Parts: sequence; C-alpha cells; structure tokens
Amino acid sequence: MRQYQVQLLERMQAARTNSGARVNQLGVLIGAERFLLDLTQAGEIVPIPPVTVVPLTQPWYLGLANIRGNLVGLIDFARFQGGAETVTGPDSRVVTLATHLGFNCGLLVARVYGLRHAGDMEVVGDRLRDTDANEWIPLDLAALVTDARFLHVGF
Repeated sequence: MRQYQVQLLERMQAARTNSGARVNQLGVLIGAERFLLDLTQAGEIVPIPPVTVVPLTQPWYLGLANIRGNLVGLIDFARFQGGAETVTGPDSRVVTLATHLGFNCGLLVARVYGLRHAGDMEVVGDRLRDTDANEWIPLDLAALVTDARFLHVGF
C-alpha cells in the first residue's frame, strides 16, 4: 500500500510540473484511428450523456451535454477531421478537456484504451507504433482549442 501511495504521489507531481506528460498518455479510439491524449490536457472520462442538438452548427458539433452540472460542447473529432462519424457502442465515452484549457468541451471516443507509455513506442513519421504494431496519433488538445476552424462551430 505504501508503494502504491508513493507511485501515485510521483504521478501527481509529474502531472503538475508537466514532466513525464509526453510519456504517459491516454489511448483512445476516435473514428477508426487510435489517438494519444496528454494526461495534463484531458479531464474526465464519462459515459455519453443525453445531448441537446444546437441548430445551425457544423455536423461535427454534436450539441450540448450536461456533465456534472456543467454545459459541455460535444465534438465528433473524426467528423471534424473530415472522416465518417464516430460509431458509438457500449464502450463509447466522452473525454472532457482539462479545465485549465478554458474550453468546456468533450470529445466523443468510440473506446478508451487506458494509459499508454509513449516512451516505449517507436516514432514513425508523425505517429507512434507500440510493440503490438498499433499506430497512435498524438493529439495536442491545447493546440486544438486554438484552431480557428474548431472555434467556429456555427455555419
């Protein structure tokens, strides 16, 4: 138990100082692609809540959802990138963005794979390949919320 507490404390300190942020990441499936999200940029992982459609918005903007009393814009990132819509199922979740990014939004993910150790992966162009030959795309959520196209959800 003591060892677990020490490891947990080390992880929390690394997250606060951003050291190790590029090493341990959250693996998710969005559309047909595997993505790695920086743990310091990801917030909660929640089941898909009821969504209220907002008229006159982009097809990738699914609408607003109430997550723990906060209105959160729900984004289908696969559609945002020009792909097919994310097919939802029992493993589908919403990953909210960290509050320090200042953007109440969540990404629809088809599946959450859990923590991945990016330091053990091989760099292949702009992707990472794990020991099982799965390719992962690093997704910088802080850069995403500064993208002008992402910020304009209306037509």
